[in-house]
Order: sequence, then C-alpha cells, then structure tokens
Amino acid sequence: GQFFIYCSVYFLSYLSLYSDLKKCEMAAPSTATFLSFRSRGNALPQTRPSAVRFGSRYSLVSFSGLKEVTSVNCETESSFIGKESSTALRGSFALKARKANRGSRYGLQLVASYKVAILGAAGGIGQPLALLIKMSPLVSALNLYDIANVKGVAADLSHCNTPSQVLDFTGASELGDCLKGANVVVIPAGVPRKPGMTRDDLFNINANIVMTLVEAVADNCPDAFIHIISNPVNSTVPIAAEVLKQKGVYNPKKLFGVTTLDVVRANTFVAQKKNLKLIDVDVPVIGGHAGITILPLLSKTKPTVSFTDEEVEQLTVRIQNAGTEVVEAKAGAGSATLSMAYAAARFVESSLRALDGDGDVYECSFVQSDLTNLPFFASRIKLGRNGVEALIPSDLIGLSEYEDKTLEALKPELKASIEKGIAFVQKQPVTA
Repeated sequence: GQFFIYCSVYFLSYLSLYSDLKKCEMAAPSTATFLSFRSRGNALPQTRPSAVRFGSRYSLVSFSGLKEVTSVNCETESSFIGKESSTALRGSFALKARKANRGSRYGLQLVASYKVAILGAAGGIGQPLALLIKMSPLVSALNLYDIANVKGVAADLSHCNTPSQVLDFTGASELGDCLKGANVVVIPAGVPRKPGMTRDDLFNINANIVMTLVEAVADNCPDAFIHIISNPVNSTVPIAAEVLKQKGVYNPKKLFGVTTLDVVRANTFVAQKKNLKLIDVDVPVIGGHAGITILPLLSKTKPTVSFTDEEVEQLTVRIQNAGTEVVEAKAGAGSATLSMAYAAARFVESSLRALDGDGDVYECSFVQSDLTNLPFFASRIKLGRNGVEALIPSDLIGLSEYEDKTLEALKPELKASIEKGIAFVQKQPVTA
C-alpha cells in the first residue's frame, strides 16, 4: 500500500508537467508492474488513463522517496502544452535519455537547475502558480516575493518534496535579493479586477507596481525571461519595455506578456462545442489580452473543424469575455486566479524547456512584433535559449473574412493601450 502511495505521489507530480511523454521508454526490462489511474479533477485534463511501467535495470532517483524504481514508460495525453509541442518534447526527451544511457547507470536524468522568482506570490494567482512551479523537476530555486504574507506561503510550499528550494522575500528591501540570479521572473503582482471594473480601471495602480518591479529586475537580473501577468497586459508590457530601455538593458526577445490563458480558454471552449478530445485541439490567439483585442483564429483550429458563422461569433465573444464570466461568477470574491495560474505555469514550463535546450517550443505571447503596424502584438512564437527565436507569420495568412474584419477593428484599441503604457513611463522616468 505504501509503495502504491509513493508511486502515485511521484507520478501525479511528474505527469502534471511532463505527462505528454506518451511513450518515453528508458529501458526494456523483462518484467514490469503497471499502475493505471485516471484523473477525476481538472488539474490533469486527461482523456484516457495513464499507464506507468516499473522495471529494474536502471535506477531513477526521484524526489518523493521512491528509490527502487529503475525505468519508466509514460503513456498519457495530458499536459500544460499543446500536441505539436508535446510531440517535439517526446523526441527531445528520448534523445536525452539515449545519451544518458550511454554514459550513466540512470535511464532518465532530470536536473533541477533553474531559478524562478514570482513577484506577487502571496496573491490569488501567485499562490497556485507557486505550487504548480514547485512541481517542476527543472526548478532548483523558487523565490517568492510580496509586500506581505509571503512567509507563510513559502513555509507551506517548502514542505512539498520536490527538488526546488523555496525562499521568501518581503518588502522592497528584500526585492533585490529575491531577483539575483533568476532565470525566469513572473509578475502577477497587482490588484484583481472586480465586478464593474474594466482592465482600464486597473491601470493607475498596476502600472506603478509593474514599473517598480521591472526596475528591480533591470538592476538585479537583466538577462532573465520576464513574464508579465499584471493587467492590463496591453499596457503593462509596453511599460516594462520602456523601463528596461531607460535602464539600458532592454532585450525584446526576453519580455513576454502572458496571454496563454486566452489559448487555454479557446482550446477548452472549442473542444466542448465540437465534442473533440481536448489534447488534440489547438487554437492560436492573436492581438492583445483584453476584450475585443483578443482574436481567436478559429479558422486555424487544429484539427480542422468547420464552424457556422453563428458559432464563430459566439465562441469569439465568449473567449473575449471569459474573464468577465469568472469575475461575475465569483460575485466580488475575485477574478480568474486558478485558470490564470495554470496558464502561467504552462508558459513558465515552456520557457524552462526552451532554456534547457528543447528546440521545438511554441506558445502564443504578447511581444514586440513586426507582424503588424503595431509595436506589440500577440501571436504564436518559437521559444529558444535566448527567448523569442522567431515570430510565426503563417497564422496571419489566409484569415477568414470575419477574422480579417475583427483584426482591423481591434487595432485602434490595442494601439491606444500600448501608447498609454509608453506615455506613463515617459512622464515618470525611472530611477537611475
């Protein structure tokens, strides 16, 4: 019984970030034991059971107390990442495993080697995001920062037996120490949207918060990937860019507005509408990250599926207003925190994979772009060790008539939001 519990804990943790490895066979033992389990919750959006194989030819050092496992074969279809990226991940992972087998007694080596800092870790998004990132085998250090209440969050998380060391930092005097040496900085800090509030209403408060935090990033870890979650993203990403420019450390390839939630929602809603297996669905989302600036490209949905004009309009409007849907459902108790944390963890995991050398990582993100006449634009990008390796222009070719019209209609609003962010910093120069 204890052995089964250990196995279950280890693989629930492992599969939450690496469960796309459907057939990652690290050895060929003559005998094996199978454990099969199905997730009934939403954390692992599986569509079929997961099978785990144990053998005895090589040792697999785990972080959950399971020391006798020797080989592993994972078969599942659940992940943070999409199907195309997961296919590439399996190939990359299998190659690393073969290389490891040549010179090591271990069939599978996961080396935790990256430091992630979360700024705003005690908040509604920050706490579940910290938990999800704590589960990644790639993270060696998880630094949590907030202006209050972060010590308890860090103490709680530190009891989870995964590789990363959790440290807490409170207040402006400790912010620099939190950021030193960070590879990825995630910024969910700020006030949440409440019923009746627009993302514009958040601007004055969150703009100052983002500006201050990015100043500290520029001073302490200018080479880190910077993930901006704080709304309104259409303005806070340009704010971050201007701060980094004034500090002389701006690298457009390493500044990202996290729009992954729009993709997660689009995939979910389309799969539900068309009764598709969720793991198969991939809907690129372009534009921005607020209201009508969010444009799901339903004509580019994979697998290919047809929509009536009415379905296109209904799905587009629902994806655009999904945040409001959650705000109203919570009736003043908060905004989209759990789904945002899930989406942000997916983007962090993609960044870590790219930093770790995976050569085929794609996500949608709001970045500096030349795909349109706007300086920032959300589209599919290829991620690499140095950040944005390439923008993917093909998604914008051959759009439907509805998408073409909607794209042109969103540009003025997105342009105004970008300019608002730039003007904010230019009126309030950053500290030297």
